[in-house]
Amino acid sequence: MPARPACRSPLDVAFSPDGLLLAVSDHTVAALVLIQVADGRVVREVALEGAPAGIAWSADGSRVYVAEGNGVTEVDPSGGVVRRLGGGPGAFGVAVVGRQDRLLVTDCASGMVSATALGPGREEARVAAGREPAYLAVTPDETLAVVGNRLPAGDASDPAASAAVSLIDLAAMECAVGIPLRPNSMNVRGVAVSPDGRWSYVVHNLGRAMLPTEQVEYGWISANAVTVLDLNTRTRYATILLDAPGNGAANPWGAAVSPDGHTLWVALSGVHELGRLDLVRLHRLLQARLPEVGRPGPTAPRKDHDPPPTRGGPMHFGADAADAPGAVELVLGDLPADYGKGLYLPGVLQRIRLPGEGPRGVAVSPDGRRVAVACYFSGEVLLVDAETLEVTRAVPVGVRSRPDMARRGESLFHDATRCYERWMSCATCHPEGRADGLNWDLLNDGIGNPKNTKSLVLSHRTPPAMAEGIRPEMAAAIAAGFRHILYRPAPPEDVSAVAAYLRSLVPEPSPHLAGGRLSAKVLQGKALFESAETGCAVCHPAPLFTDLKAYDVGTRAAFDRAGRFDTPTLVELWRTAPYLHHGKAPTLRDVVTAHNREDRHGRTSHLSAERIDALIVYLNSL
Repeated sequence: MPARPACRSPLDVAFSPDGLLLAVSDHTVAALVLIQVADGRVVREVALEGAPAGIAWSADGSRVYVAEGNGVTEVDPSGGVVRRLGGGPGAFGVAVVGRQDRLLVTDCASGMVSATALGPGREEARVAAGREPAYLAVTPDETLAVVGNRLPAGDASDPAASAAVSLIDLAAMECAVGIPLRPNSMNVRGVAVSPDGRWSYVVHNLGRAMLPTEQVEYGWISANAVTVLDLNTRTRYATILLDAPGNGAANPWGAAVSPDGHTLWVALSGVHELGRLDLVRLHRLLQARLPEVGRPGPTAPRKDHDPPPTRGGPMHFGADAADAPGAVELVLGDLPADYGKGLYLPGVLQRIRLPGEGPRGVAVSPDGRRVAVACYFSGEVLLVDAETLEVTRAVPVGVRSRPDMARRGESLFHDATRCYERWMSCATCHPEGRADGLNWDLLNDGIGNPKNTKSLVLSHRTPPAMAEGIRPEMAAAIAAGFRHILYRPAPPEDVSAVAAYLRSLVPEPSPHLAGGRLSAKVLQGKALFESAETGCAVCHPAPLFTDLKAYDVGTRAAFDRAGRFDTPTLVELWRTAPYLHHGKAPTLRDVVTAHNREDRHGRTSHLSAERIDALIVYLNSL
C-alpha cells in the first residue's frame, strides 16, 4: 500500500506558564509544534518518534513533555529533544507535579499510571487505574491525580457497565478510589480540576445501551455529557448534558477550566463547536437542586440503574431516589416536564461554531483571556477570545496536504453532522475504529438480543460483518450504519471513503510482547494454541485468526435469534474485552474457563492453570 499523505493532525495543546508559547502535538506527522502566541507564528517543529498525544509544561517553562505511545519525550523549547523517558507502550496523557518534581503518565495499553522522578528520569511507581487510562489532571495541592479511563471494563451485559474515573493518592502512589460514571458512559476524553481543588469535570459520551436503537432523537442511543465529581467526598455529584433539544453535542473531547474557576471550556469534536459553561451559574443551579450538598457520600461503586426514558421523551434533571443515604448526585431522568430547564437556562451553556474541523485539545491561557483549540482534521490551532467568543486567529501547524480517500473517510467517521440531529458519529461506538466495550441492541437482527460491539480492524478482510453475519461485507455494514444508526443515509462516495479509512487501520503491536519479541511463555502458549490437543487454530488459523465461518459454540443467550455466530478474528485481542458475542466474558480466562466448560470453542477444560496462563499470554500477544 502506498504511503498516505502526511496530513497535519493537532491533538493536544498547552500554553507555556508565561502564556507566550503554545505547544501542540501533531499526532500523524509525529512532531511537537511550538507557536508564538502574539503573532501566531510557528517558531519551531521538533520531530518525535511515535504518535504524540498529551502535553505538559514544566512549572518554569524550560521543558515540554510529550507522550508519544512508546514513552515520553522531554523537549527544550529553545532547542530540541533532551531525553526519552518511560511511561509504557501506550503512553498518552501527561501531567507535571511541580513541587514533587514528578511526571505522571497514563498508559492506555497496560492500564497503568506511572510516576517518574524528573531529576534522575527514573520511574518510581506504577499504579493500576482502569481500562485505557488516558486523560488526567492534578489537584492544585498535588495530593490527587484524577484519571479518566476511556472505556468500561467488565461484563458488558451488566446494565450498569460504565467507564470510571480513578483518583490516585499521590503521597501513597495508590488508587484511592474508583468512581464509576453513569451507566453506559464511555469515551472519557477530557478531565479538568477547578483551581480550588474541590471539583473535577469529566467529559464523555453517555450511551443508552439497555435500549433498542429504535431512534436517535433525545439521546435515545447516545447523549453527550460532563460529569462533576466532588473531590472532597470523592463521589459523583452531577451529570450534565451538553446537548440541546434537537441539537446534539456529539463526542466531547478536551476540557479546560479558566484560572478564576468561572468557566469550563469543552471541545465538541463531532459537531465542530466549542462549549462554554458558566460554572458560577451551573453550581448555583446544582446547589438549588441539591440542598444537601456537602454531606459525605459513599466512595464505593454503586449499582445504580438508569431508568429508560419514556418513548420519545428526552432526558432531564431529577433526583435519584435509589441513591443510598448520604449520596448526593444530580442525575438524568426520564420525564419531559423538566426539559428546557436546568442546564438549558440561558447563560449556562454557550456553543460556538468553529471554522475548524474536529476540535480536540483545549487550553486556556494563564491570564484567562485566550482559549486555544486544536482542530484535528483541519490541521490548525484556533485562538478564541474568551470574552467575545470570536476566533481571533487560525494557525496552521504546518503545510497542509490534500486529504486522500482514507483521510476523508476518517473525518466522516468522526463527523456527527452526518447524523440526524447530530447526536453521535461512527466513532462514538467505534473509538479509533475499535470497540466501546458495551452491548448494543441493534435492529438488524431483531429486538431484545444485544450484542457486544466489534472492532473494525481487518473488517474488510474478515467478512461477513456483525456477530450473526447479517451484512455480507464491510461496505454493506457501513451503509446500514448510516441508515439505521445515524438515521441519515450516506451517498456511495461517503461509504467508499469510510471503507478506505477502515482498510487503512493497522493492528497495533501488543504491549504484552517483551520488547516486541515472543517470550518463552508466549511460545509455549502458541504451541498449545496450534496443537491438535486444543484445536484452537482450526477455527482461528493465522494470519487472520479466523476461518470466516459461523459456529454454534454454546454461547447462545436467552433472547438470541440464532445460535451460530461468526468466528471473530483474534488480532488485537488484548484490547477488545469483553469477549464473546454477548460480552459476558470480561477476561480471556473467562472465555476459556467459565464460558467453555463443554469444550465447544477449543478443548481447554482439561488444561492445568499453568498451561491456561500460557495460552492466555499468547492470545494477548496477537
